[in-house]
Amino acid sequence: MSSINYKHLHYFWVVAKAGSIARASEQLHLTPQTISGQLSLFESVQGEQLFKKSGRNLELTEAGRLVLSYAEEIFSLGQELEQVLHHRPTERTVQLRVGVSDAVAKAVAYRLLEPALALPQTLRINCREGKLEYLLAELAMHKLDIVITDTPMPPTVNVRGFTHQLGECGISFFATKALLQEYPAPFPACLDGAPLLLPGEDSALRSKLMHWLNAQQLHPRIAGEFDDSALMSAFGQAGAGFFAAPSAIADMVMRQYDVQLLGSTDEIKEQFYAISVQRKLTHPAVLAISRAAQKTLFGEVSSTENLP
Repeated sequence: MSSINYKHLHYFWVVAKAGSIARASEQLHLTPQTISGQLSLFESVQGEQLFKKSGRNLELTEAGRLVLSYAEEIFSLGQELEQVLHHRPTERTVQLRVGVSDAVAKAVAYRLLEPALALPQTLRINCREGKLEYLLAELAMHKLDIVITDTPMPPTVNVRGFTHQLGECGISFFATKALLQEYPAPFPACLDGAPLLLPGEDSALRSKLMHWLNAQQLHPRIAGEFDDSALMSAFGQAGAGFFAAPSAIADMVMRQYDVQLLGSTDEIKEQFYAISVQRKLTHPAVLAISRAAQKTLFGEVSSTENLP
């Protein structure tokens, strides 16, 4: 590949974000013909088609998405450099780009990321939430530094990555005071026939929870299923049913949702992992997250690193 013409790269970046040459021309104060010609030259020099037409708009090709991921980082660093030169801070800002699987409880995600805020360097966190497959694709394109999830790297995903275990904990059950009065039997017998809110099918906890209920010969009434753990907790707060959450955040759940602790079990374990493209974690914020999770949030665990 020939050397990058950064003026052409900037034109590409603006068009990619604007979605069309017409809108980009308004932002750049150039004619559409000029931008179109520069883009064609850029694609010709790089030997890749970066856009494809979609009606009146343009969509990025796979190569275009790859170029955009680098362009975003290049121009973000350029903007940061301007701020550094203008304000002259004593240290450079550390950027952490983290993806959080939507199966991970929001409170757990916050508790995991919180130690990074204590770094002596100025930190800027860019946090994205979504399906694990989407986040791993972003990781492979170097748009993310790590992905936090409740499962190791899936063997079916064609992404080279490494799994680092952050920790594991048991599960606690919660309900409103009024619901507990309706089902006064001791835990876990009170779950039998009671309304239960379940995590969605993408959650690793769901199958473990169902297996445990069967082993205990408990048959609750499934009152709802939720991909979003915060939404499930909100329904639990409203009295729609009992719900489960990691024991590591039990105090936070009771305080935030004004619910009571029904009981806990270590027979169900929920694991949490950081997935990276590096075999050894080196990012200072990621290292802070890993060390704090193992020593305080979950207790000492052995870190694991696995290929997909």
